[in-house]
Amino acid sequence: MSGRRDEYAHDDAHAADSPRAASAPHATQSTYDAADMSNAITPSRRAALGAFVTLAALALFCVAWEWRLAPLRPGGSALVLKALPLMIALPGVLRRRIYTLQWASMLVLLYLAEGIVRGMTDPAPGNRLGWVEVALALGFFACALAYVAPFKRAARRRKREAA
Repeated sequence: MSGRRDEYAHDDAHAADSPRAASAPHATQSTYDAADMSNAITPSRRAALGAFVTLAALALFCVAWEWRLAPLRPGGSALVLKALPLMIALPGVLRRRIYTLQWASMLVLLYLAEGIVRGMTDPAPGNRLGWVEVALALGFFACALAYVAPFKRAARRRKREAA
């Protein structure tokens, strides 16, 4: 078995229509082990997990940068508050909410721009920290797009089929 759940496995009425029904001894019998499925990491789950991890890392990095690593003013600066919008998005990203991932992916572009500017203009070590911010922002953006894109394609397909 491939370890993937048949999309109709939850519905006994459609079990005979499933591609696995012909090879399964009983059409209503599950063809996968539930314990294996709960531990399976699909590409979609991997993208969502990557988005959460990179967003949390970016938020913590922003706090550390403006508080201790290379603050604009000695002792820290009010720019530490720039991590607040990222922290607001964390619960929704953890729950894999499409809307939250969409607006957070647009928000993180501001952090990408800031990282590029500070990476090119700040003196060391601030310039290296700017490039770390760029890498984290790009990582989140890529993971968020990887998770959201299939949902957007499916919605577009449903809209076309309904028209």
